[in-house]
Amino acid sequence: MNAFDLPAVAARLAALRREMARDGLEALVVPRFDAHQGEYIAPHDERLAYLTGFTGSAGVAIVTHDRTALFVDGRYTVQAERQCGGHGIERLHLHTEPPEHWLADVASPGWRVGYDAMLLPPAWLTRYEAALTPVAVRMVVTEGNLVDRIWTRQPAPPQGRISAFPLQFAGRSTLEKRDWLRADMARIGASHHVETQPDNIAWFLNVRGDDVRFNPMPQSFLLVARDGRADWFVDRDKFEAGLADGLPGWVRVHPMPAFLPHLRDSLTAADRVAVDPDFSPAAVTLLIRDLGAEVIPRLSALTLEKAVKNRTELEGLRDCHVADGAAWVEFGAWLARMVPERARAADPLSELEAEAAILEFRRRQPGFLSESFRSISAAAGNAAMCHYAADPASQGHIMPDQTYLLDSGGQYLTGTTDATRSYAFGPVSPQYRRAYTAVFRAFHALATARFPKGTQGHHLDAICRRPLWDLGLDYDHGTGHGIGHRLSVHEQPQRIGRPFNPIDLQPGMVLSIEPGHYVAGDYGIRIENLFEIREAEDGFLEFHTLTLAPIQTDMLDAAGLSQAETDWLDTYHARVRSTLQDRVSPAAASWLQQSCAALGAALGTAPGTPPAG
Repeated sequence: MNAFDLPAVAARLAALRREMARDGLEALVVPRFDAHQGEYIAPHDERLAYLTGFTGSAGVAIVTHDRTALFVDGRYTVQAERQCGGHGIERLHLHTEPPEHWLADVASPGWRVGYDAMLLPPAWLTRYEAALTPVAVRMVVTEGNLVDRIWTRQPAPPQGRISAFPLQFAGRSTLEKRDWLRADMARIGASHHVETQPDNIAWFLNVRGDDVRFNPMPQSFLLVARDGRADWFVDRDKFEAGLADGLPGWVRVHPMPAFLPHLRDSLTAADRVAVDPDFSPAAVTLLIRDLGAEVIPRLSALTLEKAVKNRTELEGLRDCHVADGAAWVEFGAWLARMVPERARAADPLSELEAEAAILEFRRRQPGFLSESFRSISAAAGNAAMCHYAADPASQGHIMPDQTYLLDSGGQYLTGTTDATRSYAFGPVSPQYRRAYTAVFRAFHALATARFPKGTQGHHLDAICRRPLWDLGLDYDHGTGHGIGHRLSVHEQPQRIGRPFNPIDLQPGMVLSIEPGHYVAGDYGIRIENLFEIREAEDGFLEFHTLTLAPIQTDMLDAAGLSQAETDWLDTYHARVRSTLQDRVSPAAASWLQQSCAALGAALGTAPGTPPAG
């Protein structure tokens, strides 16, 4: 599929409109979701990209017979312009110009708006119906998926292998998790729990898979009854040898297509079924209500329980970040050598070569399995696109007089990593130095924050943004996201950002802190570490860093840093140096020593000492 082929996009939109006409639809909602409402999806489910050319990980299109509107968030504004600017597709902000409001404005009374009930979550459907009912517009479930009808070479559904995740890594047995869930269901009076999020199911059953790139989990559905029976809807052909025999006797395996028919046959009007309204197909909620049963709409209990890592999971995450840190150091040393060397040879280093290099350095680390997401390897102005992906036809090159950003992570046997570093290879402009210093100060402000129990992510967001706001700067993305334990690199429900998120931050949760600043066409800056939350002796909560990678200091306005900021950076670098110096090559060790030199020494202050943990 060539996402940038304008004639192909025009032809696909025309074909889709013919299908809409056949079904008597005036508009169609095309979300980027698959049936599991996840961020990363298989090629088989890339319907939004096929239809519009937009390849970002979040968005929705609304197609009418004479207009196409694409809604994306601030991470993808520049990317959407590049990929869809010539297609006649209107581009709007997903949050400030919600699609349901746009649709209510352009629709006429009597319109029928189609949607695939397996791809739209109940919460989205509720919002659409609330906006459209007052203008006499109906949401209508389509017969199958209209994009699939016109997708002549649609990839096959994924067939990744499914394997057991040993207790030595999981730290908790499936039986223990089941008994905990049964108790939770009893507490809320639920007869059944429906789970459609693959990472929750993988965590619950202690399995891992390979259906979707970067995500070590199988696509499946799960129904758990309060009596302890569990029905797992998954392709048994994906099982590795011995997996079926190792499943508990209370888990029954069914084909995935049997999921909705099984719900219809096994539920009764007397049942009360817990369903996550944000991360499940609307088809499930519609079916339950059609049977006369009661839906208990709530954040999946598995989502929250999974977010609080147990001791074994935390030890695994700490361990894999040491390996990942060694890869970052090898990469940093390689990058510092190669950028000027290749420029002198009139063969500048490309973004894709740098992306391949960080992957190769990770492959040399013990326990490495795969990337945890497609690395954002972005030179100069490309870094202004928060979720940029280098392309062979249009990639940039890393020049000594420009800046570079790498956001990259890995999946290891014992956990998942994600970090971002910004690099320069010579003097930077005063504007860049000012912004880079503000981003570091924002990062430090939140990394060192202490907060009481009951604090939620949106309470902390302004603490991070304040150093940027003081200079009239900001960033249009979240400040931090949860991360899984050899699961999703972006894990619900904990996050730090502007939007209200009523989830208490708890000891054992792991989140990123990643402020940034972006100037379209010029540069992008981001500094990101992963942190675990721990409880201090006085009961307050604190962030403790997992990521071990040098933060480049020569772009900082060091004289403008506070004593606390300087001491923190020196202490962090002392820990990075002492942890990694014996794990990297001699050339990388030399670069590590230089990169972690005490900033305080240059300013007449003492370097910090490595913290525990």
